Amino acid sequence: MRHLVTTLLITFACALSVPATAQSELPVPILKAPYHLPVFKNEYVTLLNIYVPPGRNTGYHTHTGDSVSVNIEEADMTNQDFGSPQPGPAQRSQRGRPNYADYRKQSRSHKASNVGTTPFHNVSFIFNSPDSGRFTPSSRAGVAEYVQVMDNERVRGWRLALEPGHAAGVITQQAPGIRIVLDGGEIVESVPGQPDRPMNPKLGEFYWQEPSVTRTVRNIGATRVELLEFELK
Repeated sequence: MRHLVTTLLITFACALSVPATAQSELPVPILKAPYHLPVFKNEYVTLLNIYVPPGRNTGYHTHTGDSVSVNIEEADMTNQDFGSPQPGPAQRSQRGRPNYADYRKQSRSHKASNVGTTPFHNVSFIFNSPDSGRFTPSSRAGVAEYVQVMDNERVRGWRLALEPGHAAGVITQQAPGIRIVLDGGEIVESVPGQPDRPMNPKLGEFYWQEPSVTRTVRNIGATRVELLEFELK
């Protein structure tokens, strides 16, 4: 009994010796991280809308899968790996830059802090399965308006920028995927056999897109429209 009491006292003393900040800042899964809002999920991906105001941080969180992210707005951010004594130097996130990160073999726990004056806004989709090879995306070769920005074992992506009055050539989307809006405005999508569909997407919005759809996109507004489109593999 005396031995048990001594052990409990030692355990309690050790717990008190750990700083409160260290206890409260243990990493959480990325889907539970501050300012990471899961807004869409299906059998293929989970989509996060990440919005970190100036002066705020994401808390320590852990990446375990692979994902694609797109910076919607520029911001000055620092990153601090869990266990590191201090964050690295601030870096400015580039607006419209797509990035693929793979943590399937080695997870990463870190905290990102917004040290600038503008919000950090990022849209990311995390793959729900570690395996690829289920789909064959389109190439969109020969359609000049679609500029390929990513191609790896998991996803292929393009940038589509249209000035007012301009239209993109016809493409057929072969695999399911996601559209992310960088510059919003009025567009019309035309699909054979269906009425034209006007829409007015806004900055940072996103849309799930089904496969086997042939379409053209036309800018009918007064401002430049820029979209990123991804097809899964």
